[in-house]
Amino acid sequence: MLESPEVGADTAVTADDRAALLVENSELRARVEAGKHRIHLLEEALRVLKASTYGPSRERLSVAAGQVELFNEIEATLDITDTVGIEPELKATPLREEKLSAAKPGRAKLASHLPRVEVRHELTLAERQCACGGTLEEIGADLSEQIDYVPAKVQVLRHVRVKYACPGCEQCVKTAALPEHILPKTNASPGLLAHLVTSKYVDSLPLYRLEGQFERHNVRLPRATQAAWMISLTSPLQPLYNLMDERVRASGYVRIDETRIQVLNSEKAPSALHWMWVRVAGPKHQRIILFDYDPSRGGEVADGLIEGCSGYLQSDGYQAYEGVSQRAGLVHVGCFAHARRRFFEALKALPNAQRKLASTAQEAVRRIDALYLIEREIKDLDDEERTRIRTEQAVPKLASLHAWASQMQHETMPSGKLGEALAYLITQWPKLRSWCVTSKIHASPSIPILPRTRSGPSHLDGATGCSAIP
Repeated sequence: MLESPEVGADTAVTADDRAALLVENSELRARVEAGKHRIHLLEEALRVLKASTYGPSRERLSVAAGQVELFNEIEATLDITDTVGIEPELKATPLREEKLSAAKPGRAKLASHLPRVEVRHELTLAERQCACGGTLEEIGADLSEQIDYVPAKVQVLRHVRVKYACPGCEQCVKTAALPEHILPKTNASPGLLAHLVTSKYVDSLPLYRLEGQFERHNVRLPRATQAAWMISLTSPLQPLYNLMDERVRASGYVRIDETRIQVLNSEKAPSALHWMWVRVAGPKHQRIILFDYDPSRGGEVADGLIEGCSGYLQSDGYQAYEGVSQRAGLVHVGCFAHARRRFFEALKALPNAQRKLASTAQEAVRRIDALYLIEREIKDLDDEERTRIRTEQAVPKLASLHAWASQMQHETMPSGKLGEALAYLITQWPKLRSWCVTSKIHASPSIPILPRTRSGPSHLDGATGCSAIP
């Protein structure tokens, strides 16, 4: 750096000195701007980290009720209905209810597939006496229905193996055989095992809560015992898994994703990442979800999971899936959920005072949500009608989103969270817009993932437990 001349000294600035000062000033300004940019990125990263650690996990623009609303949810819901002037519906309707025609508006009848238990209400003999001295006779009945719930019960199946002997020779003795048991040498019935598996892997109930449920029935069923049963079921249920795997590969439309986990007891270091691969296929109400554990995230794992598939493969922007799709001859479709998540992270990177204000990230989320709204409205329509509505409503919104995002990308720093989100959207655009090609593809694949803690990925003790996940 050039030294400043002393105050009052007789100095003359030459042209070379002036040029050197201008160069130095330009360098200092560049350093200041680079420092400001670095500070901005660090502040963004800090806000995202704080939001991920302490903020709500649901990716919604509005505040969503979480576990803290467990007791307040009832009053909050009634307050909302009272504010908007809507009378709350006091009657529940089960699935598969009979749909009303337009000519007969009103409340739908309770589903006909549910069994009916008749409860008769009759007048007593004294109440049947008329004031004229006669006796009332039955002329009809008024009918009303309520939905009832029969609580689950725990019972013991006592297998009685009857023995038979020949009274003539007294030599021939036979005993009835027991039915095949899915887990020999245990006292768990198939019904109990099915309940445990469904509760854990479909209803997401941890084993300690199931242990508490059985304690209310005065039955001791430790979670260690339940865990041992889960692992032991892996081998007997393998044929069922193979059938599900065949259906996934033959479905013509597979959604795939991978989520990182940590396995404490394995050949890799405890802090190393392992991977749980998830595949989803099948129509609504017949969806198949398969989890496959592998310590590697390499493309060869995805190749094995997709081998034999045809049609469409939907995934995020992980580069390995592009090669997998090409090698398998599949049409690679993008996922708007992953694109939306990056804009939501850009929202988290904003200061708290700016998160509820209009911003580029919020506008991107709003535009993607508009596509989701169309999908929700047409999800129950037939394929032809869904394709027509997508062409009329979704395709123009897609074009508008792409044009808007392209313009915003030129006005945004590429290294920030917003710049990364815009770059991902533009880069993945050829795959993202492909969901309008056929009605069977979803804008968002809705792939379930393993739960993550606030501090990082899920921790599992060993690979055996990973393979026990169906």
